[in-house]
Amino acid sequence: MKKYIVDRFEGDFAICETKDKTFIKIERHKLPNNTKEGDFLIENDDGSFYVDIEATKERKKHIRKRLDSLFE
Repeated sequence: MKKYIVDRFEGDFAICETKDKTFIKIERHKLPNNTKEGDFLIENDDGSFYVDIEATKERKKHIRKRLDSLFE
């Protein structure tokens, strides 16, 4: 099982960040229809993908806390 964060979309591809901070292209049609920038993706062993909703929420919460601390 591999994990990615969707950085952005470019045409027919999602540009995703890997655990080691490198970027890969994943064909958009392979991802769930509701995939958005910032989503935490899991690739199953069979090559299918799903959005880890809880990990995405936690990541966004962490980012929000860091941004809020900059303006205190």
